[in-house]
Amino acid sequence: MPTEPILFFDLDGTLTDPKPGITGSIQYALRKLGRPAPTQDELTWCIGPPLRASFVALLGGHDLADHAVALYRERFADVGLFENSLYPDIAQVLATLRPSHKRLFDATSKPHVFANRIIDHFGLAGFFDRNAQSNTESAVNLS
Repeated sequence: MPTEPILFFDLDGTLTDPKPGITGSIQYALRKLGRPAPTQDELTWCIGPPLRASFVALLGGHDLADHAVALYRERFADVGLFENSLYPDIAQVLATLRPSHKRLFDATSKPHVFANRIIDHFGLAGFFDRNAQSNTESAVNLS
């Protein structure tokens, strides 16, 4: 039985460069906890792995990790998610692939609410298939 081609695009690092928003929000959380905040360049290793795991490593244990994630999201929800940039030519790549009858999905470990706002902000929503059960969720959450 033939299968329909499906392509997944990672949101962070493939569609957009999220470094300023992610690392800036990590710095914010650490400062709110009274901890020293490494530079954004020193925090690039935090882009990709689960956020809580990064805070466990940064804070030296699990005790404050959940609180750090909440503080991170406090800033990321309104500021950090828009502190990123679309990679050059990615819209053209998606526009070329879309008519080829492939189903396109963005994949991320971010909560859907953030992923969808970023996709909408950059005008990419029309390139991606929507979840069959919901017209409001386009991201495949990998968490």
